[in-house]
Amino acid sequence: MAAEDRHADDLADAEPQVRVRHLNKRDLNRTWEFIKAVFREVNRSTVEYQRPKSKKRFLEVFDEKGIEQLLFVIRLGGKERIVGYAECALTIIGTDNWMNERYFRARDMRPLFVEELAVDPEFQGRGLGTFVLEQLEHLARLRGCTHLVLEVAENNDNALKFYRGRSFTKLDAAIFLAKKVVSDPEILPPRRLKRRDPKARTSAGVVAVTAPSEPKDMPPEG
Repeated sequence: MAAEDRHADDLADAEPQVRVRHLNKRDLNRTWEFIKAVFREVNRSTVEYQRPKSKKRFLEVFDEKGIEQLLFVIRLGGKERIVGYAECALTIIGTDNWMNERYFRARDMRPLFVEELAVDPEFQGRGLGTFVLEQLEHLARLRGCTHLVLEVAENNDNALKFYRGRSFTKLDAAIFLAKKVVSDPEILPPRRLKRRDPKARTSAGVVAVTAPSEPKDMPPEG
């Protein structure tokens, strides 16, 4: 193993500092590859195949106004590595989204809609998923929102357990409602993760949510 690889592994086993930043154009391709890789892990343990939006739609989102795209990154071996991605908006986006905005208005809810959330399975159980959710709640407070709303497939047991353990409650067949947001800078400061548990399995417990897919635009996996 090369010295740089050993250095990277040492950092991963220690307490890496996760930094949050906004997605920029040069991040698009590697972020898309990251999202695909996360969903491949999710699909190892689910009956029904789950997928993120198409790459075409992912690239279109970058140019749309009103959508926040956040990257969670660490530095390993002198290089930046993506370990998390979150996408959210104040309004329901997408042409095939079935959510009914009147439902939320009638209940005086002002949601921040989480359209995509993906966390590197290698960092599962070390506080990364919690940090991502805290960042989203933080944004919701700053935007005057009262709730986080996201979609989770019924068969994604690991994700459901994760969200229920953080006060999300069920609204409908696949929609979950976060604990009410309590109303500081927009981006939270960096955070160190826990040391890796040598007994932990890194291929299970992936956290991922997605908006409804557009199957005809999906590129082949590879």
